[in-house]
Amino acid sequence: MADLDRKSTIAESSQITNALLKRSVSPNQINTDKGLILYLEGISVSFDGFRALNELNLYIETGELRCIIGPNGAGKTTLMDVITGKTRPDKGTAYFGQNVDLLSKSEPEIASLGIGRKFQKPTVFETHSVSENLELAMEADKRVWATMFASLSSEERESMDEVLLLIGLSEMRRTQASFLSHGQKQWLEIGMLLMQNPAVLLIDEPVAGMTQQESETTADLLTQLAGEHSVIVVEHDMEFVRSIAKTVTVLHEGSVLAEGPFQKVQGDPLVRQVYLGA
Repeated sequence: MADLDRKSTIAESSQITNALLKRSVSPNQINTDKGLILYLEGISVSFDGFRALNELNLYIETGELRCIIGPNGAGKTTLMDVITGKTRPDKGTAYFGQNVDLLSKSEPEIASLGIGRKFQKPTVFETHSVSENLELAMEADKRVWATMFASLSSEERESMDEVLLLIGLSEMRRTQASFLSHGQKQWLEIGMLLMQNPAVLLIDEPVAGMTQQESETTADLLTQLAGEHSVIVVEHDMEFVRSIAKTVTVLHEGSVLAEGPFQKVQGDPLVRQVYLGA
């Protein structure tokens, strides 16, 4: 009876489609011989006459942790939408490595190829445990019921244990997600992305609403992820950006206004004028 109730809960969840996004195409071998994992050039996007992105260029190195900042309306969300295939640009080129044309791929195909996105508000399965959330997010080609009720292989269990340790939730694997703090839910969702083994992680405002301690833990987590993954963080908290970023990209009116180390960007007169209000 409990199993039937559990199945009913899963079937009714509106999040099930997104969490069970499978590899709809065979993964391409991503060619990063030149050191770039993402290459965007001349990207322009307009909505009803408003230019959200204007001839934007962005180059992300393999294993890099890049922070993207800018005032509201600068184009940060639209940029993430272009990378993930949610929005098609009017013009420009976008490559994943040297050989995968992102503009020729659908949103599910891009996700399946290894570009994962985490939005600001965590979207975990509240009525399921931490470990069940991670299991649902696995990239393996399984149906809903197989994913939830089949025994995990030793490899899958090892992978889950590693992710639990990394996100600091090993001792809470059996805890229902609804009982987690805001910060813990953010870490769980990052863990769910990691279960899909993405090459690129797009993280939107990860520390919004977090305590100082949670923010520091998140900084440590994202720093650890860089290297094995390329991490792009959109964030408004400048102290957090200072703590994690080697390179910062500043957007303004849909274009790159400045780019470089945090101290250099912070001291740029144009950045201070349009973003810091100085």
